[in-house]
Formats: sequence, structure tokens, C-alpha cells
Amino acid sequence: MTQDTTLGEAHEPTPEEHAAVDRVRRRATGMTHHQAAEALEALEETAGDDPSAADAGTRAEVAEWQRITDLLYDHGGPYTPDSDAYVQGQLTARENRNTTP
Repeated sequence: MTQDTTLGEAHEPTPEEHAAVDRVRRRATGMTHHQAAEALEALEETAGDDPSAADAGTRAEVAEWQRITDLLYDHGGPYTPDSDAYVQGQLTARENRNTTP
């Protein structure tokens, strides 16, 4: 869940956004900061001058590439979802939400 800063309300990602983020994470696995930054730049070029006008999936992809690029900035190694604390927290939250009566 992300925070929608314009409304101050929580935003529950759509299935399209979940799929977009999962695609980015799979593609980013094994990438270095430099490679992730290149992927982000390429996506931003295809998204056009106004990324906020892009579809929800593209906005989710841009946001996830930015987050991964920031994470790798001082990481020194390749990206892996298994060592990404944010991803692991999401997985734990989903698991707990699905097992809570």
C-alpha cells in the first residue's frame, strides 16, 4: 500500500500495478545501480514528457525503478528481491493479511 500524497489517503495498488511492479523486480534481479538507472531512464523516455499522464501500470513501473535505483545507489552489489527489506515487508504483510481471520 502506498500513500497518495494528493489526498492524504492510502492507495491500494490495482492488479495492473502489482503486475507492473512484479515485472520490474524480476527484470531488476541481478542488475547493478548503473543498469537499473539505465532501465529507469529508458522507461522515462518511453513514458513521455508527463509521466503523470501515463497509465497506472507505467506509473507503477517508473516508481519501482526509481525505488530500486535509489536502493542500489550505495548498495555496491546486484539487486535481489530476497535482500530488499521493502519487498520482504510487503510479502510478510500480504501473508499476514491473507491468514488473519
